Amino acid sequence: KGGCPIHQDIPEYIELCRKGAYASALRLITEKNPLPFITGTICAHNCMTKCMRNYYDEPVNIRATKLVAAEKGYDAYMSKITPPAPVTDGRKVAVIGGGPTGMSAAYFVGRAGIPVTLFEKADRLGGIVRQVIPAFRISDEAIDKDVALMEKMGVEVKLNTEAPSVAELKAQGYTHIFFAVGAWKAGRLDIPGNVVPVIGWLRDMKAGKDVSLGHVAVVGGGNTAMDAARAALRAGAKSSTLVYRRTKKYMPADAEELEMAIADGVEFLELLAPVGVKDGVLTCSVMELGDRDASGRRSPVPIQGSEFTMEADAVIMALGTSPNPMSYGGTPGLERTRKGCVAADEAGHTSVEGVFAGGDAATGAATVILAMGAGKHATKAIDEYLKSKK
Repeated sequence: KGGCPIHQDIPEYIELCRKGAYASALRLITEKNPLPFITGTICAHNCMTKCMRNYYDEPVNIRATKLVAAEKGYDAYMSKITPPAPVTDGRKVAVIGGGPTGMSAAYFVGRAGIPVTLFEKADRLGGIVRQVIPAFRISDEAIDKDVALMEKMGVEVKLNTEAPSVAELKAQGYTHIFFAVGAWKAGRLDIPGNVVPVIGWLRDMKAGKDVSLGHVAVVGGGNTAMDAARAALRAGAKSSTLVYRRTKKYMPADAEELEMAIADGVEFLELLAPVGVKDGVLTCSVMELGDRDASGRRSPVPIQGSEFTMEADAVIMALGTSPNPMSYGGTPGLERTRKGCVAADEAGHTSVEGVFAGGDAATGAATVILAMGAGKHATKAIDEYLKSKK
């Protein structure tokens, strides 16, 4: 429980699953976690690092147990959910962005009986989880079940809809606006040649569009880089290689993600920094680890005169993402951070009265459980703010 960012009641729902009380386990899970299918499938499961079984053999598979509860308890639990009693004192919430943060915030606001509208510019909810993470990682059906749970809370969903400006939303009677936009803006790899941003590449691939294959090189060491490298092979690439400028020890990706990529046939090359791509060849500098930087990781330093080349018909850049500043609707007075995020405190308060932000919009790209936790924490702040305005 202490390792979980939203402090789920893990021992309790594991015990309920042991007894076969799956609907009760799911009810307990959704007290704090409105996305049991998504988190039961792709959560970073920090909880498992805190499991006492680590001192004896291996941790309890907490994430998989959550998914068992969701799959076996879903129908019975859904049949028992009753609409929340509506609040009719003028409070009204707009959530902008239909990814895990927005869905989480809308769920908890709706469960409190406060009228809430979720604005999503795509044709389906789920954000990056839906549109970018490959189908072999999580199915649309699993995401749809989490959406249905949220809608049971009385959430109004507007798809294919760009959210109105903050001023327009306030004019329409919304007492609170919550920015929950995802980190869709790609980082940059400043090297000559054709380099494709990973988010757009994975989104096109999932949508069934033609993407560059052949010999694929994925530059980066996060979970999204793992997804891209694995997806390339499954789509028929001749080879798929992860290129990372530090060593495996310093990769931000979960260890199991790298293990699954290698098991799929992905090659991993460390201590290489790309310098250019031309005529199907990626050229890299060979690196060595120097002093530690502010993050505590040892900084990669090029070895003078060194060079490494490899075949690469497609170079996929997976070096981090950030929110698109245009997503905030040009809100006057809304302070930003250097990363292009909305400046917000831990509860989600921004510099504009009645406007909140959370998840990727406030912190930059993060895990699903952190994004969802931001929606939950912001909901508490929203409720306190709205009560203070009554």
